[in-house]
Amino acid sequence: MLFVYIFGIFEYMKRKKYYYLVRVSYLGFRFNGWQKQPGFKTLEGMITKTLQFVLGAQEFKILGAGRTDARVSSLGGAFELFLMDKPLEDIDLFIKDFNCNLPADIKILSVKQVHEKFNIIHSVLEKTYCYLFSFGGKNHPFCASIMANYQEDLDIELMKKGAELFQGSHDFKNFTVKNTKKNSQTLRTIDSCEIKKNEDFTASFFPETSYVLEVRGKGFLRYQIRLIMGALVYLGSGKISLLDLEKLLSNELDGFIPYVASGSGLHLKDILFKELATVTDSGL
Repeated sequence: MLFVYIFGIFEYMKRKKYYYLVRVSYLGFRFNGWQKQPGFKTLEGMITKTLQFVLGAQEFKILGAGRTDARVSSLGGAFELFLMDKPLEDIDLFIKDFNCNLPADIKILSVKQVHEKFNIIHSVLEKTYCYLFSFGGKNHPFCASIMANYQEDLDIELMKKGAELFQGSHDFKNFTVKNTKKNSQTLRTIDSCEIKKNEDFTASFFPETSYVLEVRGKGFLRYQIRLIMGALVYLGSGKISLLDLEKLLSNELDGFIPYVASGSGLHLKDILFKELATVTDSGL
């Protein structure tokens, strides 16, 4: 039995594996986040189910570049596709077939064959998230899936000053969910954090003026950006001061901002990877 087991492992290791970086865009409003969960509709689950149909009996697995929360969308997300035994014969045809079988709120943007040394987690250089919002009046209902709406007036100039405070390296323990694990790391570096007028997202039903909180960094804690946005909304509405925000960030005030901004306003805008040694390159 031991010989059979060892022989099976040896045969598995001899099998050829092929690696692909897949860029994907999706509207997260009807999904319970990226990660597969029993009893819930997730992006990983939907993509896996579609690949099972498209690839037939071919063995595969996928690994995401990160886990987006429920209702969070993506303009330029990514996952790695691992294929056993044989490569994709026609990448353009694969993309077309994949998109034809995915639901309307998920789209494959490109596929690149990469070398086995590529690691979709460790190869990330920078992620850019944006949080789309408006204030001062109720939005058109069609905005609900992609734009947060605050009907009260907000001091947007004060919020812009507050956003700048988050740049640099900080202990963000007040800007993530509680973690009961010992030695949990909450130190993160934000390369850029700014609020600006929205010019990237347009639609005929959008309000005349809307805004984007754009945050760039290598990695983020769970709910970190949504808690940052929640703190900035509290700042803009007068519930906390700029000094309170500074104390929360420096952990002089120990406690969580009680407001987590809605997931539907958050979008993964882009992921920048280290230079890829690609084998092939194809995209729509």
